[in-house]
Amino acid sequence: MTTTESTTTKPGIARLAGIDLARGLAVFGMFGAHVGPDPSIGGVTGVLMEFVQGRSSVLFATLAGLSLAIMSGRQEPLTGVPWRQAAGRIAIRGVILLLCGTALTMTGTTVVVILAYYGVYFLLTLPFTRLRAPALALIAAGTAIAGPLLSFVVRRFLDSSGWGQAITTHDPVEAIGGEGVVRLLFTGSYPVATWLPFVFAGLALGRLDLAAAVTRVRLAVLGPALVLAGYGGSWLAIRLFGVTDLVGNDAVPGSGKLPGPGGVLELGYQDGDRWVASGAVNTDTPAWLLVSSPHSGTPFEIAGSVGVAITVLVCALVLTDKLPRLRVWRPVTAVGSMSLTAYTGHVVAIAVFGLSGAQGEPPAVLLGFIAGAIVFALVWSRFFRRGPLEYLLHEATKPALRLGRKPA
Repeated sequence: MTTTESTTTKPGIARLAGIDLARGLAVFGMFGAHVGPDPSIGGVTGVLMEFVQGRSSVLFATLAGLSLAIMSGRQEPLTGVPWRQAAGRIAIRGVILLLCGTALTMTGTTVVVILAYYGVYFLLTLPFTRLRAPALALIAAGTAIAGPLLSFVVRRFLDSSGWGQAITTHDPVEAIGGEGVVRLLFTGSYPVATWLPFVFAGLALGRLDLAAAVTRVRLAVLGPALVLAGYGGSWLAIRLFGVTDLVGNDAVPGSGKLPGPGGVLELGYQDGDRWVASGAVNTDTPAWLLVSSPHSGTPFEIAGSVGVAITVLVCALVLTDKLPRLRVWRPVTAVGSMSLTAYTGHVVAIAVFGLSGAQGEPPAVLLGFIAGAIVFALVWSRFFRRGPLEYLLHEATKPALRLGRKPA
């Protein structure tokens, strides 16, 4: 959720506009996941509300990785003093996001805040910002397979041994109302084990020449191919391995739940009367590794969601490049350029208005959130280059520019 720097070349401007358009769509998708109507209403609205579940946050994480690539050199990774300065900026951002996310969670908000997880992603991927696109793509693919397997094994051990509860009980961050190390790494809604592949995929994308037609064509093929491999592969694998009696043929719309032989099997957990999606692999049985439902944290779900993110990004780049003067993009890109402010603002607004932070609100509520974000972003951007929180984050990272400089 970072605003990228402007460039002076026309291709660069178009490229950044496309990224902001994709980021703005991710913001609106997040709104839909938190204050949108229940997908069970059916029709186009129901389909859209089902679609944004999980995939909006994946698009956020992927674009976060892309922003890291931009900060660390775009196509050519920075080296020497410039890299140390960029690394310092990224590290500071990571710490601030970790602290801000924890602070928001401590307020008792009904939203599962992603910002603390973002901070951990930034810090853990920092050493990899020196790599080029091929290496980053391989790492993304490797972690997409290894991450869910690791999550399954570790979470099963933590549950069976009692270590998970013991660590959480004595975790000082959990004691003050935040999300501690176990949840951040393995059991939370956006755990490192199953979400780092999205950031690595974004890093790899950011190392490409996104203005080049050949790159866009390849990504336009890759995105749908990953969608087919992820969701289609899951559908096929479930039937090939004969586990339809366990996971059922259809997901319960909007819930992240799947019908099973003994009732409904959940991919998340209950928090009072509220179902909370989890990005951690369910450990009831290895068969869960075959599903591709939102927030299931499986290799199939990761592949399909990355495919959706790539497809959305390519479409946004093409639209803003081919139709740059079409003013309909402006409201969305304005929100995308200050996504941290928009995201934080909507979390605060949900608390102020006493909303549940989950789908089930009237359509007018979602439209109100979208309209409010657009109006604020358009007005603010007329006077300021960055959103309010983006400006504070930028200023906070300035001390990193002194790294490697010789004293006067």
